[in-house]
Amino acid sequence: MTKIAFVVQRCGLEVNGGAEALCLKIAERMSQYWDIEILTTCALDYMSWQNHYSPGVTEVASVKVRRFPVVQQRDIASFNHLSEKIYPRIREASLGDQEAWMIAQGPWSTELIGYVKEHQNNYDAFIFFTYLYATTYFILPLVAQKAYLAPLAHNEWPIYMSMWDVLFEKPRGFIFNTVEERDFVKARFPKVNCDGPVAGIAVEPPPAYSGADFRQQYDINDPFLLYIGRIDPSKGCEKLLRYFMELRSRELRSRKLILLGKPTMQIPKHPDIIALGFVDEQTKWNALAACDLLVMPSPYESLSMVLLEAWAVSKPVLVNGKCPVLVGQCRRAQGGLWYASKDEFQVAIEIMDERVRNQLGKQGKHFVETNYKWSIIESIYLQKIDIS
Repeated sequence: MTKIAFVVQRCGLEVNGGAEALCLKIAERMSQYWDIEILTTCALDYMSWQNHYSPGVTEVASVKVRRFPVVQQRDIASFNHLSEKIYPRIREASLGDQEAWMIAQGPWSTELIGYVKEHQNNYDAFIFFTYLYATTYFILPLVAQKAYLAPLAHNEWPIYMSMWDVLFEKPRGFIFNTVEERDFVKARFPKVNCDGPVAGIAVEPPPAYSGADFRQQYDINDPFLLYIGRIDPSKGCEKLLRYFMELRSRELRSRKLILLGKPTMQIPKHPDIIALGFVDEQTKWNALAACDLLVMPSPYESLSMVLLEAWAVSKPVLVNGKCPVLVGQCRRAQGGLWYASKDEFQVAIEIMDERVRNQLGKQGKHFVETNYKWSIIESIYLQKIDIS
């Protein structure tokens, strides 16, 4: 049976990250065709890379996961200082400086690197999820002749480091999440053959979910907007919270903003902002069923899985208009609106009355059911991963 290694920086049901969730879900689906192993670190938290899981082989979502310890935790202050130093001279920075930044970025696991060096012949192919971390930068070149990259790339400052020019020449092939991601990568690396299929991910709601159960569980009676994901300034959450508080200062009707996810920033104390932390899958789907709409304020995405999940249960979305990927998803699905300022945020909320929400949600559901089927995505991976 074909043996494939998926390489990603973290892996676990408790991991709150898009690349990691995508990797695990694709691995889970493709395990019916291939003998799959996920190679990763023992980290849970991407900020510190502190070892959380035990090293060795375990099983997550019916997929074999082989974890290796991180030998260098990330010092946030010194890493931020290093980033501030390299950012203004990003075009001129030496390869040594860039690779020092990458080691500081992490996660740095010498045992993981050593394992791949020693055991690379045991695998027919390696699929790396996201370009940004040390697990891809330092390991992919070791197995370039049978490496595939799902870059999960978007327009963020680190991608303009020159070290990526060499790395992106090495994979045997690419798999993208959206048309916008593929177009961006082609524009960023014009000398590289970045052709590759757009796969994305399918979404499957649980057999049953209940908005009423969510409202009862958390004693929420008002209409509410829902945010799902890491609560982080880099995800646009600071602006979202500010825009929402301004909206509430002008509104007469009651409304809440519910936040699901791990916070990495201070959440303002406000009677209409409710942060519930990281919740299980069933609670997440119940929340989607209960909300008026999902809001996604992130300026940088390569694919938003939570948009697909909202549409899967016929809920409309409101997204950051400065993120081409999110706007592209909304345009194709005809399942939501977007905003680029505080005023546009407020107008969009006003426009999205019950009739508009129902229509957008219905269109989004049709889009997901038509385009994001597992049969289509599995076929793309099977055709792309050439082990001849």
